[in-house]
Amino acid sequence: MVKQYQFQLRARRRGFHLITDDVLNQIGELPETGICNIFIKHTSAALTINENADPSVRVDFESYYNDIVDEGLPGLTHTIEGPDDMPAHIKSSITGSHISIPITNGRFNLGTWQGIYLCEFRNRANGRYLVITIYH
Repeated sequence: MVKQYQFQLRARRRGFHLITDDVLNQIGELPETGICNIFIKHTSAALTINENADPSVRVDFESYYNDIVDEGLPGLTHTIEGPDDMPAHIKSSITGSHISIPITNGRFNLGTWQGIYLCEFRNRANGRYLVITIYH
């Protein structure tokens, strides 16, 4: 059986944001076993799973990503939407548009310190749309 949900996250500032609870609140009860795929419908934001306990991890991610793909990159031609747009597309492609999480005993089978991140790469973004598909 397959269930699918689509919803909009509230707008967030640029950075890495834990959204595990937002996702769980949208889907309600999970099946006993299965797989949850989460897809973001945008090209300037991404999803990943990482450390959910220490907020400094999210600060370090933001700093490191900005060092790798700086808004002042020379030679960019896609600049009509602002200096953060093309760097956001590059960061999104590096990170990815979807994640999969196993479901075991009716819960996400994440590691002790793992959480779902929205990686927001635009300086001013609207709410982001997610599609969640649960296979069981």
